[in-house]
Amino acid sequence: MIGRLTGVIAEKSPPQVLIDVQGVGYEVDVPMSTFYNLPGQGERVSLLTHLIVREDAHLLFGFLTAEERHTFRLLIKISGIGARMALALLSGLQVSELAQAVSQQESGRLTKVPGIGKKTAERLLLELKGKLGPDLSLPAVVTTDNQADILQALLALGYNDKEAAATLKSLPADVGVSEGIKLALKSLSR
Repeated sequence: MIGRLTGVIAEKSPPQVLIDVQGVGYEVDVPMSTFYNLPGQGERVSLLTHLIVREDAHLLFGFLTAEERHTFRLLIKISGIGARMALALLSGLQVSELAQAVSQQESGRLTKVPGIGKKTAERLLLELKGKLGPDLSLPAVVTTDNQADILQALLALGYNDKEAAATLKSLPADVGVSEGIKLALKSLSR
């Protein structure tokens, strides 16, 4: 498996880049987020890669960040999402925007990407839930370890992100974990 390429950019033709690695030219498909941040032609570059071997082709995909490659790998594991559609998603949305759309279950943001319909967007939201890192809809709420523990307890009990976050805001900042859970449950039962 080819995991990384370091060489000189010989050609740039979106979404493909030709990288010369000691006399061997590798054609690498990249998302537009990577393409826009590449150095100019003739300059050195290092890309993390993912190789897909098919019956009729060997396809190499490149990424500037490990986060992009990880997200690409998550996307292509989803039924009905191929490498081209995964590249389109990463070209249309930053990884952080995709993670936020998933955490907030916003299918509308995904359907703005060409080739992503309503059903595909809903499948993506379902399949990616909890896989793209921490829930980005809640960072301003959690300020202490106790609050994080209370939040996790509420989520484990089946409350959704918005309910748990709203309840957490109403608790005193210095409340203990067990007392905080009791207060939160009392508040949620009203």
